[in-house]
Amino acid sequence: MQPVSPAEFEGYVADALDELPPELVAQFSNVVVVVEDENAEDPDLLGLYEGVALTERDHYTGTLPDRISLYRIPLCLMAEDLDHLVEEIQVTVVHEFAHHVGIDDERLHQLGWD
Repeated sequence: MQPVSPAEFEGYVADALDELPPELVAQFSNVVVVVEDENAEDPDLLGLYEGVALTERDHYTGTLPDRISLYRIPLCLMAEDLDHLVEEIQVTVVHEFAHHVGIDDERLHQLGWD
């Protein structure tokens, strides 16, 4: 499907964040979510977690927030329709926050969140 506007996409991301389980949200620490058009190094990338997973934080002070980027254009282009886009945004949000709490790609694959 053709890309939706940045404002519309951000609304879908906000909805996906609102739907995260409260017990998962309670674990988040020092993380920010941003929406970008695409990743300059990998334009097909849907989302990216950059930071130090909660499971690896020993002496974690004075550090900039971890960053979760969601990429509007590739997510829109891979979606068949609006319902599929909303679903893929939700999956990507869960996937990237899973990295934040220390779940790697192999375990996400086992859980069906890849």
